[in-house]
Amino acid sequence: MIRVVRTMNVPVAMPDLVAYLADFTHAQEWDPATVACVRVDAGPVRPGARWRNTSRFRGRDAEVSYRLDVQEGDRLVFSGENGTVAVTDDLRFTPAEEGATRLVYTATFRFKGVARLAAPFVRKDVERLADDVAAALPRAVTRRVP
Repeated sequence: MIRVVRTMNVPVAMPDLVAYLADFTHAQEWDPATVACVRVDAGPVRPGARWRNTSRFRGRDAEVSYRLDVQEGDRLVFSGENGTVAVTDDLRFTPAEEGATRLVYTATFRFKGVARLAAPFVRKDVERLADDVAAALPRAVTRRVP
């Protein structure tokens, strides 16, 4: 298992940031590894909503099916899975100074089967990906959310 945690201050009001990030389709704007993210069901974004996310990691594309599990005013939890990995993205929000929001983003990767053996070898790449998200997310949000 690999767990990465990144904390960032985003210059957007908390309700607006939570609403933006609840729609996982926006991952293609704030996650540099995401190639495409498509909603696979219809209706309002709420727990149970599902997406198909294609990410490029270590030069290869991987598709992961994501579901929104928790949607609260100060927390979002997404779970994703494919044949080799189960991912949990846990986002926690607190108000910060001058209308900004403090976001603590925890991503947990649980590798399956033979892929478990690769976990120690991909840790640095996962850490780098988390750094890239922490740098890109605040910029992407401020471009999209007034």
